[in-house]
Amino acid sequence: MNSRSIYTTFNLTIFLLLSLLSQFVSLETSRFNPNDGNLTTRCIEFERKALLKFKEGLTDPSGRLSSWVGKDCCRWKGVNCNKHTGNVFKIDLRNRGDSCSLYEGIADNYNSSSCLGGEISPSLLNIKYLSYLDLSMNDFYGIAIPNFIGSLEKLSYLSLSQSNVGGMVPPHLGNLSNLQYLDLSVFVFYYNIWASDLNWLVGLSSLKYLNLGGVNLSEATDWLQSINTMPSLSELHLFDCQLPSFPKAIQNINFTSLLVLDLSFNEFNSLLPLWPFNISTLVEFNVSLNNFTGSIVNAALGNYHNLQSLDLSSNSISGDISELIEGLSGCCNSSLKELILGSNKFNGKLPDSLGHLNYLRSLVLNENLISGPIPESVGKLFFLKELDLSFNEMNGSIPTSLGRLTELTKLQLFHNSWKGLMSQNHLQGLAKLRVFSVSSDTTCIFNVTHEWVPPFSLLAIQISNYLLGPKFPTWLRNQKELSSIVLTNVSISDTIPDWFWKLSVKIDMLDLSHNQIVGVVPNSLGISFVDLSFNRLEGTIPLWPNVICLFLNNNLFSGAIPLTIGSVMSSLVMLNLSGNSLNGTIPLSICKLKVLINLYLSDNHLSGQIPIHLEDLRALGTLDLSQNNLSGHVPESMCSLSFLYWLRLSGNNLSGELSWLKNCRGLYALDLGDNKFSGNIPGWLGENLSLLSILRMRANLFTGDIPQQLCHLSNLHILDLSHNYFTGSIPRSLGNLSGFNHFTSPDRAFPYAFRHPPRFHQMDLVVKGRQFVYTITLELVNVIDLSSNNLSGEIPEEIANLSDLGTLNLSRNQLTGKIPKKIGELRWLETLDLSSNHLSGSIPSTMSSLTSLNHLNLSYNNFSGSIPSTNQFQTFNDPSIYEGNPELCGLPLSTKCYIATDVDAKDKDGKKKVDNKEDEYDELWFCLSTVVGFIVGFWVVCGTLVLKRSWRTAYFRYLDEVKDWLSVVIAVNVARFQRTT
Repeated sequence: MNSRSIYTTFNLTIFLLLSLLSQFVSLETSRFNPNDGNLTTRCIEFERKALLKFKEGLTDPSGRLSSWVGKDCCRWKGVNCNKHTGNVFKIDLRNRGDSCSLYEGIADNYNSSSCLGGEISPSLLNIKYLSYLDLSMNDFYGIAIPNFIGSLEKLSYLSLSQSNVGGMVPPHLGNLSNLQYLDLSVFVFYYNIWASDLNWLVGLSSLKYLNLGGVNLSEATDWLQSINTMPSLSELHLFDCQLPSFPKAIQNINFTSLLVLDLSFNEFNSLLPLWPFNISTLVEFNVSLNNFTGSIVNAALGNYHNLQSLDLSSNSISGDISELIEGLSGCCNSSLKELILGSNKFNGKLPDSLGHLNYLRSLVLNENLISGPIPESVGKLFFLKELDLSFNEMNGSIPTSLGRLTELTKLQLFHNSWKGLMSQNHLQGLAKLRVFSVSSDTTCIFNVTHEWVPPFSLLAIQISNYLLGPKFPTWLRNQKELSSIVLTNVSISDTIPDWFWKLSVKIDMLDLSHNQIVGVVPNSLGISFVDLSFNRLEGTIPLWPNVICLFLNNNLFSGAIPLTIGSVMSSLVMLNLSGNSLNGTIPLSICKLKVLINLYLSDNHLSGQIPIHLEDLRALGTLDLSQNNLSGHVPESMCSLSFLYWLRLSGNNLSGELSWLKNCRGLYALDLGDNKFSGNIPGWLGENLSLLSILRMRANLFTGDIPQQLCHLSNLHILDLSHNYFTGSIPRSLGNLSGFNHFTSPDRAFPYAFRHPPRFHQMDLVVKGRQFVYTITLELVNVIDLSSNNLSGEIPEEIANLSDLGTLNLSRNQLTGKIPKKIGELRWLETLDLSSNHLSGSIPSTMSSLTSLNHLNLSYNNFSGSIPSTNQFQTFNDPSIYEGNPELCGLPLSTKCYIATDVDAKDKDGKKKVDNKEDEYDELWFCLSTVVGFIVGFWVVCGTLVLKRSWRTAYFRYLDEVKDWLSVVIAVNVARFQRTT
């Protein structure tokens, strides 16, 4: 073999070796591709160290980062590397496990939580090619977003959503010119995260997705102008940001790519602007939970050719629902899938054009003013999955065409005025139905055969105010997946069958209230929420360990409350046993209910004292022990309950003074009526109990003056101090009670956890001369009742400042003076009782302005003059209203008043002039006759004595005899006096 052959062979060998090496390298390189199954590449050393430094700053209670060991960081969980260079480009540590607890110790499993915490180390700056960073759904305890993140120049994806970061959003984020996705959203305000402006967004020219939901933007007045500079933006989420305003108009809309606009829950409180309806690219538009008013211009809907979801719920938007639906069905019937308009003020009737929204999946129109029937065309919405028409004013019969909606999973027709009956024909085709509710304000019938087997398997059912009974519905027997059953006021008078209790294995909520169900309840039950109130159940109170909310009120239960109720039913949050025939004492174990929020034991026959260890009920907000036979003093521990806001102890035999109240600073309602409490009302009550809105102390033994400090209670709108022994005058500062000047002030609202009064909260108030029980309307009642005391003095004029006062009762006192003329300014006054006092003067004509007045009592006073006869006074035709005022006249009394006419007025004026002249002549003649009489009398006697001597001699002789006789009498009496001494 010559040298050329050897050389050729060598070159060929080298070529083959290089080819094999190239293929080997290619195969090895392919292993580094993060997209090729489990094949990974080796990471760069300094980036590995940066990741370890980052790990050191984190807390990891569940060991999620346990794989972060060894030299190959590209194999670590949550880390991705570039397949060619080995550089880390992605860190995804989003928590996909348990939700994070915000306070250590609240959740029992906190130490095993999958949440990361701690600090975000600046060592991430050493990962030069990091383009994806997701730390969402973790818990960083309110630490500020680090400024250095704005220096990660390659970053295109950043998510800190629900990671509990706080502080100011760093403007440095505006340096991330490559950023396409930014999510800093929060859903709970435990840590305040805020931004004073959004000018830094101008630098994010590539941004497509922006979510700042929950970030406080109340100072960002230019938020819209800043966002309008991002033409690439396709999704904008600014829900619950406290945005300061919603601009009515915007010039040069730059949202050419915007698909999703979410501005919900910002409470803008303005007219609904039109410019968002000009964004023709929108697929989803959500401005729910704001205070928008006004209506939608149908012409604007013509721009929405691509709209799939429109959510305007929870506003005050008005307009004809038929016009809106016709506008939508004409422009976007090929795309609209969700129409959510609940909790607004839409009126009118649903049009037949509703059936043109062919692809509609969700139609939610609850809590509006919609009337009329459901159109038959609803049966054409073959893709409809959710239909909610609850809480409207709809009427007519429910169409059987609903049965053609084979995709329907939720059908909610609750609280309307349906007519006729609902049968199995309405439901027979709804094989996928999971949630069903219906009720009517009128009497309707739910009619199904005894053998009917429903085609669906429900998760929740709610039927109210329908004639479903008297037998228990047997068709429920086939509903094996039920978790919620509500059958209230459906005329069931049967016993609850045994098969029904077997269904309770999966049931979480059971409400059979307001029926006539009889019998006894089982000894064991696994349901969390049980409401069997207003029936005829009997026996003793059961002990059900799994129950959280238990309502057995208004039944025939008897016997004592079980002594072990606090230990066996330790999970109770709400307990209502009122309106039964329970006796005995309140068991001490009830103080072991650590999580109990509401306790109602009223209207029973309980006796003994209130347990003294009430401070153990740490969560208690409502305590109602009224209408029992409890006695003794109220324990001082009552006001150790820091959450207590509703306290009702009326109708017992409790006694003592009010010193125990001093620390009840959170009370909203206080009812101590019909007891034996005594002493003065302390002045500090009006200062310490500053949140008090209801104060009822009627029928006790209180004495002294009404303290001026009560008038510091700015939220007070019910004040009942009647039937006591108060003296002194009515405080003029009563006119400062601003709680009587508004019906719906937020200050009047119930505490945060009970924004609306719970349905079991009630109060007995005397209104219109009778006692009424108020529940859910209690917030709207304005009452001042100071009757049956010993109050004196005048009615203060300042009481006219209480413009929204509804009931004023000052009867049976010792009041004097006149009715204030300004009383006519009480525009909402319905009841006025001033009877049995010493008031005088005329009935002010200004009282004719009290157009809301429907109950009046002015009897047994000293009123005089005529009774007004205009406006409301024309309806007061009962003479007893005015009896005991003898100087009153006019209808409805039999005493007539003289009514002066124009002629009478002229005659009266003429007669007055004549009478004046006659009076002048009378005075002159009187003077002249007196002078003449004096002269004549004087000279008749004296002149005769001067002219006739014999008369003059006899006259003076008579005077001498009288003088001598008086001298003798005096001398004799003096001598007699001297002898006796």
